[in-house]
Amino acid sequence: MEQSATLDIETLKITQEQFILASQSLHLQRPGCDAGVYPVGLYGWRKRCIYFFLLLLLVTMIVNLALTVWIIKVMNFSLDGMGNLQLNQDGIRLEGISEFLLPLYVNEIQSRRDSLLVLRSEKNVTLNVRNDQGQLTGQLTVGPEAVEAQCQRLEVRSKDGGKLLFTATEEEVIMTTEKFIITGSEGAVFGHSVETPLIQSRASEDLKLESPTRTLTMEAPRGVEVSAAKGPLKVSGRKDLQLESTEGEILLDANTIQLGSLPDGVYTASPTQASQEQAVYEVCVCPSGKIYLSPAESSSTCQAMSNICLWS
Repeated sequence: MEQSATLDIETLKITQEQFILASQSLHLQRPGCDAGVYPVGLYGWRKRCIYFFLLLLLVTMIVNLALTVWIIKVMNFSLDGMGNLQLNQDGIRLEGISEFLLPLYVNEIQSRRDSLLVLRSEKNVTLNVRNDQGQLTGQLTVGPEAVEAQCQRLEVRSKDGGKLLFTATEEEVIMTTEKFIITGSEGAVFGHSVETPLIQSRASEDLKLESPTRTLTMEAPRGVEVSAAKGPLKVSGRKDLQLESTEGEILLDANTIQLGSLPDGVYTASPTQASQEQAVYEVCVCPSGKIYLSPAESSSTCQAMSNICLWS
């Protein structure tokens, strides 16, 4: 037993000595510190450039921040909008004068209740209406010389929007007002026929129907009535004035009917002497329709072979 224990102790000593020798052999000689030192970092002009760029970036950020604060203060930015522009639930509200450089697309433009809506332009103001395909269906242009409307049907209604006052289409123009008043000094000029149930002037003015170069024709299926309630009625023409009734009669109903400047149908040597002697005359009508005077006697003196009828 003692011999084995002695062997084990010697074996342990040998193992310990081998471990120490092996560990000493692993230690290598390290080089000196001065021979292997390499500095890491930026030095010289590179370091100065980095500091310069950082300083420039800081100055730019400060300037941008100052400009942003100035713009917010000048433009009056708020949670509701910017300056005169306010964002509401119903849409956008602009206060004051606004200028649009590009086209404006909106569903409705409405002014305040206590102010007017003014659209101002240096050239003209044009409102366009397009369909779903983008085709132009209506256009209203307000220019310096005229107001033009291009549409299939133009309607003018009363202020409540219920009564139709004026309608214009390609085929016809309809006016549904009670009175159509023309206040021009030259009146109204119509190039073609006019169909109306009544033509009436104002109470203090005259009514004149005139055709300077052609004839004036008034026709109606149930008759034409020309009346002057508070003044004279004058019908004149440069040449012939013809009253014709194809199926009825011409009625002259008045207290006094005067036919002036009628010729004398009886030849006399001295018309002046005959006019002084004769006081009563008879009105005669030739077959041609010409009217002349004939001295009145106990019986009719109208003759178809009178000098007036022969030379008419």
